[in-house]
Amino acid sequence: MKERWTFRHSSSFVKEDVNQEADVVKIEWCAAYGRAQPRPGHTMAPIRRSRFFLCVACGIVFALYYIVNIRNGLEPYYHGGVTKPDNSAPKDKPKPASPPNSSPSEVHSTKSTSERYPVTSYIQLPSAVAGSLPRLQYEFPSETREVKTNREDRLQTVKQTFERSWKGYKAHAWLRDELAPVSGRYKDTFGGWAATLVDTLDTLWIMGLQDDFEEAVDALVKIDFSKTEQSSINVFETTIRYLGGFLGAYDISGSKYPVLLDKAVEVGDILYGAFDTPNRMPVTRWDINAALAGKEQSASSVVLIAELGSLTLEFTRLTQLTKDPKYFDAIQRIMDALNEGQNNTKLPGMWPVVVDAATPSFSDGGSFTLGGMADSVYEYLPKQHMLLGGSTSQYRRLYENSLETIKKEVFFRPMTPNNDDILLPGDVKVSKSGEVTLVPRAQHLACFAGGMVGIGAKLFEAAGDMEIAQKLVNGCLWAYKSMVTGIMPEVFHAVPCPKSGKCKYDEASWHDAINENTSNNEKTQASEAEIGERIKQQRLVPGFAKIDDRRYILRPEAIESIFILYRISGNTTLQDEAWDMFTTIEKYTKTELANSAINDVTQTVPKHTDSMESFWLAETLKYFYLIFCEPDVVSLDEYVLNTEAHTLKRTA
Repeated sequence: MKERWTFRHSSSFVKEDVNQEADVVKIEWCAAYGRAQPRPGHTMAPIRRSRFFLCVACGIVFALYYIVNIRNGLEPYYHGGVTKPDNSAPKDKPKPASPPNSSPSEVHSTKSTSERYPVTSYIQLPSAVAGSLPRLQYEFPSETREVKTNREDRLQTVKQTFERSWKGYKAHAWLRDELAPVSGRYKDTFGGWAATLVDTLDTLWIMGLQDDFEEAVDALVKIDFSKTEQSSINVFETTIRYLGGFLGAYDISGSKYPVLLDKAVEVGDILYGAFDTPNRMPVTRWDINAALAGKEQSASSVVLIAELGSLTLEFTRLTQLTKDPKYFDAIQRIMDALNEGQNNTKLPGMWPVVVDAATPSFSDGGSFTLGGMADSVYEYLPKQHMLLGGSTSQYRRLYENSLETIKKEVFFRPMTPNNDDILLPGDVKVSKSGEVTLVPRAQHLACFAGGMVGIGAKLFEAAGDMEIAQKLVNGCLWAYKSMVTGIMPEVFHAVPCPKSGKCKYDEASWHDAINENTSNNEKTQASEAEIGERIKQQRLVPGFAKIDDRRYILRPEAIESIFILYRISGNTTLQDEAWDMFTTIEKYTKTELANSAINDVTQTVPKHTDSMESFWLAETLKYFYLIFCEPDVVSLDEYVLNTEAHTLKRTA
């Protein structure tokens, strides 16, 4: 699901005061027109006296200007184009959101300099054919009173966790990107544009928190996406969190809040500037300030494939809603390039992690994965087919071609103590000579794969793939249950079974894998005593050869796939698995203010790292909530969920 591996930029915040700023302006005007006071023992000359009164008058004008602005809600901007938050308890009742069918109270300009490389002919959005796609969701029977009571109790418990986290964000990080859930501070990691607020909008609506939703809608008009203090922004992250957030909230609320679409257009128009390059491939790590100043730009020759190829759903939905073809045209040019290069890579069917967007070319890279830096480019293929209503075969073809390679080279069965018949997604390396090697490195990010394959199985009527989807979900559940905390680590190395034949657990093979993955020299065989000491020191459990990253950062991918498999298969045991997962996560991540990422899932008492990314409220808790909802709440036959779980309405 999602590229949470982007580089973060820390920023310092300087407290500014409106009155001090007005005083500075007044002093500067006085300096320009003469001294404000006579020297001791001197009488002011008429010319100086006139300058003095002129200076005072200017000061009064500027002071009145600031007072009027403040009364009208037009506070001066601080870091990232949002106003400085009040970390104390709210003193005044928030103003209500703009009523339906009203105009936003503040629309920020998105106009930049003229395009250097304008499009002369747009690729048009294909027309969807109603009823052309098969039903995804299982037809659930009526539930007993006992089952309903149990489900609703779980639903309310998840909602309570959400409300505590949201309350903590409102009290300590309002209009900032993230809450630091231990210290009560805030972080601006995605442009300083209130990422958590925008990311959480559709979750608020789904959970029936109408007052909080409208309070957030009222506040978001203050966000100015043309202003940021960060040296560059991640176009992909901005697209999935902000553009997707506005579109999802607009769709799920029944189009009753036009300001949400207005803000989506504001973000979309700004991001569209990243495509103004000679070959119309976007600048994925984009210096927005330089671009708005009119500086020439071009796509990079070193780009992460997920950042290039995971913009389709949001830009397509924006064209569907606005009827402006430029957004769809922008992403379709990318996908046409990926289509042309899919079978010309070192692993035909898949695209390497790092690609050349300047050419564009996909033939050089030798690393392939469903994990970080690549995941959502594959996730979006069947979802784009759904959003387009099956009006083109391109995205089905791209998905099926990639899945054929993925099933052959990426999915592997790990050796486990109970000889479980499960699957995990690994990494693949291709040498210069063309030799293909599986690296059995599993990532929490790649746990989205079970849901993706499940959707593809139903959408393209590939019944055999449903079994693969379930095995992938079971693989991530095994990784969760293997840890002492009951939570899967970010990254670990497993012991792969042979591609063919039986796979019976063998402790010697496990020890060999530990030696290979934890030794400075893998050709040197450690003694059994040395292996035993590594197992103890590194807290390894059978089947885990190495734990590369021991954190849990509140990720959603495992529960995402569990939710999707439940909705399309009707398997109610998945609700029980989800509940066990939720209660375990809540136990170890709960803080006084919200929930925090933890540093080590192999320790009985892990430490909170004071981090709560916006996807905790946007995705993780949304999926935990939805799996205990009535099945028609956010039906997969009515909505496509983007990689940040935002609810995009299907048109056909």
